[in-house]
Amino acid sequence: MSTVVTPEVLWWALIPVILLSAGGMLLLTVASIVRRLPDALPQAWTVITGLAVLVASVPMWNEVRDGGPRSYLGGMVAVDGSTVLVTAILAIAVVATALLARPYLAREDLPGVELYVLLMLSATGGVVMASADDLIVLFLGLEILSIAVYVLAALHLRRIESQEAALKYFVLGAFASAFLLYGMALLYGATGSTRLALIAEHLSTVVLLRDGMLLAGIALLLVGLAFKVAAVPFHAWTPDVYQGAPSPVVAWMAAGVKAAGFAAMVRVLVVTLGTHASDWSPAVSVLAGLSVVVGASVAVLQTDVRRMLAYSSIAHAGFLLLGVQAADARGTAAVYAYLVVYTLLATGSFAVLTVMGGPGDSAHSLDDYRGLVRRRPVLAGAFTVLLLGQAGVPFTGGFVAKLGVLAAAVEGRGYWVAGVAMLAAAIAAFVYLRILVAMYLEDAGDAGDAGDAEDAGVPLGARVVIGVACAGVLAIGIVPGPLMDLARDAVPVLVGS
Repeated sequence: MSTVVTPEVLWWALIPVILLSAGGMLLLTVASIVRRLPDALPQAWTVITGLAVLVASVPMWNEVRDGGPRSYLGGMVAVDGSTVLVTAILAIAVVATALLARPYLAREDLPGVELYVLLMLSATGGVVMASADDLIVLFLGLEILSIAVYVLAALHLRRIESQEAALKYFVLGAFASAFLLYGMALLYGATGSTRLALIAEHLSTVVLLRDGMLLAGIALLLVGLAFKVAAVPFHAWTPDVYQGAPSPVVAWMAAGVKAAGFAAMVRVLVVTLGTHASDWSPAVSVLAGLSVVVGASVAVLQTDVRRMLAYSSIAHAGFLLLGVQAADARGTAAVYAYLVVYTLLATGSFAVLTVMGGPGDSAHSLDDYRGLVRRRPVLAGAFTVLLLGQAGVPFTGGFVAKLGVLAAAVEGRGYWVAGVAMLAAAIAAFVYLRILVAMYLEDAGDAGDAGDAEDAGVPLGARVVIGVACAGVLAIGIVPGPLMDLARDAVPVLVGS
């Protein structure tokens, strides 16, 4: 008589997924029953949910540190330091986006519940991606995250740019998902499993005389993941989507979606396929070099600040890929430290853009920022800190993050790509300098929509996001030790069997 084995469930490890998914569904249910909710309720509910996930990350971290990484649900899901750290990053991005959303929705006269529901469901997918120990679970998390973001990008129904951005993102995202799924199928054909731990074990113990299927699977996986992190040449969607999507949504895309994408990339490439790093590391190095050069160079040519930051995010993806291509623990730790810093920089920067956008969310020309220091000195000062952080100026978190990935690349003998990245960093610094010159050294002229936005003041939520982001960037730049220790402890491992 056969016995049925029930998969082990670690309920404490599922708390973030339960909180985010239940929070989104409960808010949707209440909104469908109650004809008109108080305007502050959806935002407050989302912020509380995000903070609850952030608080829950602390005992989860202690549990992992004391008891070690665990695998559960039949080895398909795992919890380790990287899972907890990425979950905390996603929670921070959710809270920041929710704080920015309410004044934006009121200003643009948009529905007030859908954004919060989709945001929490998207974050659920991100947490699933960060904890996946199986390719199928990884794909499910990716689709949960992506489908919600497709709708979020199209949320501003009266802006044709928003609809165009969502359509482009959806079409290209569907192709990327197809590449990713086909790559998973080929990897299964080459190794006989979709479980990451079993794939790693197979590749470390079996010599493949004909590895064409494996290499094709790795290539297709890399294409799908490179699209999600906006690496060149799979970046074509990024500038248009960043320009057309609502500004709070762009903050989530720049911080949350990128963090989940890199968490999946590290878990699949570095941890699972680390024994074949010689096959995929050169390709990742090329992607890194192209991303930093194209992102920095094309950003110089832009006159729209949102497009500048879009190409800047592509360059940041290139720097993150420096840590991935190193294919070792130091590079992986540098990637996670960079993700923490970039989350602060991205949410803070797009909080400024949300405030400056004005009615219609269209006042993002460089002209709208001219003379900002005389009109809004505090806002200009905060934006200055964030721009200097993105440029990697010493005593900011950006310097610590870029130094970490560059050191990892050099240690891994990626000299040429590290040199290219340093050259691109100098070019990117000119991009941020253009914005600073406009804010400090040029006359305001006719402020237009930006002037209307300033008359309304800076909303409390935006003040909190900008203030916390600036404080975090400066604190990490001055005292980087705690973050680096945290990142080293978060290096992922495979524990499924």
